[in-house]
Amino acid sequence: MRIIQLMLVFMLCGAGAAMAQANKQTLVTAKIKVPTVQCNMCKDKIQRYFLKEEGVKSMVVDVKKKEATVKYYTDRTNIENIKTGIANAGYDADDVTANEDSYNDLPKCCKKPEDGGGPVKKKG
Repeated sequence: MRIIQLMLVFMLCGAGAAMAQANKQTLVTAKIKVPTVQCNMCKDKIQRYFLKEEGVKSMVVDVKKKEATVKYYTDRTNIENIKTGIANAGYDADDVTANEDSYNDLPKCCKKPEDGGGPVKKKG
């Protein structure tokens, strides 16, 4: 009887270790080119969008470099979902083109210069 109890304990420990391995989260950092980001409003919009996105730990947009740095959990999302999210917010992301309706809804300052947008120039 004692041997059976010991075997059960070892089996339960083994199952617990296997479950812990299966739930292991991998945090990945990636950089995404966001060439259509024009200003801090663009930056804020993208970063706010990803506050509620499943699996994204953080999103930081650098307006000058036109680059987004994202940290995400690979067991909850992937880089293509993140690029699609940026496109759904109205911005190009690497090889994913912005959603046209979302882009059209952006404020003028957030649109591409060729569409009459870009940062407001100071009169001087």
